[in-house]
Amino acid sequence: MLPPPPPYVEDGPLSPPPFPSQNRPRPSLVTLPPHILLRIVYETFSNGPVKSQRKVLYWLTMNLRLVNRALYIACMHVLRSTYLPAPSSLLPTQSIQRETCVLDLFIALKVREDVWADESELHLEREGSFKDLFDLMQPRARLEDLVRVYGTREGVISLFSSSSSAGTPVISSPSPKKGMSGSMDSRKTNGSTSRVRSSAVPFSALSVSFSPRTVGLVLTTKERKKTIVQVPRTKEESLELSARRLVAELKGWVVANHGV
Repeated sequence: MLPPPPPYVEDGPLSPPPFPSQNRPRPSLVTLPPHILLRIVYETFSNGPVKSQRKVLYWLTMNLRLVNRALYIACMHVLRSTYLPAPSSLLPTQSIQRETCVLDLFIALKVREDVWADESELHLEREGSFKDLFDLMQPRARLEDLVRVYGTREGVISLFSSSSSAGTPVISSPSPKKGMSGSMDSRKTNGSTSRVRSSAVPFSALSVSFSPRTVGLVLTTKERKKTIVQVPRTKEESLELSARRLVAELKGWVVANHGV
C-alpha cells in the first residue's frame, strides 16, 4: 500500500489546488473581464425617473469613461446603445474609422444638452453645435473613410505607417494578352503595380479638406501640410462618387511623384 500524500503546507513554495496563488496580482476593477465590467456599468442605472438616468449618462461621459481604456470601452458601449441606432451602436470602440469619433462627439454633446435642459428651463439648445457636426465634420469624416476603403483597394493608400510594411494592398492588374507584346505589357503592368504599391501613402498622414464646391486630400509630413489632390464637387454629388474621384486623382499623383 502506498503511503498517504503529504499534507498541504500554507507557507510552502506552492499553494494548494485548484489554482496557485503565488505572485498573483490582487483583483481590481481594471482586471475584471470585460463582460463583468460592462455589467457593473449597467448596474449604475436606477429605475428612477428619466432625469436621474440622464445624470448617470452625463457622469459616464464626463467622468467614468476617462478613468482607463477598459472603462472607456464599457461606457461607450452603453452610451452608443442609448443614443445611436442599432447598427451604429455596434461600431468598434477602437477603430480606424474616423466617422466613429464624430458620432462620439455627438453623444457627448447630446448628453450635456439633455442634462442642462433638465436642470434649467432657461437653457436653450445650441443648434449651431449640431449643425457643425453634421454639415461639416460628419461628411468630412465619412469621406475620409470612403477614401481609405477605395484607396486601399486600388493600392495607393496603406494602413501602415510605412508603405513598405507587409500586407499593403495590391492593385489588381489586368490579365496579360497572348503573344510577345502581351508578355511585355504584362511585365510593364506588374512593374508599375509594384512601384505604386511600394509608394502607397499612409492613411494616417492623409486628411480631407471639405468645402461646398471642392474636396481635396491633404498630406501631412513632419515639415508641412500640403494639398496634393483637389477636385470640384457639386452639392448634389454623393460622397461615394467624390471619394472615387479623389482616389483616381491620388493614383495619378503617386505615379507622377514616384516616377512610375
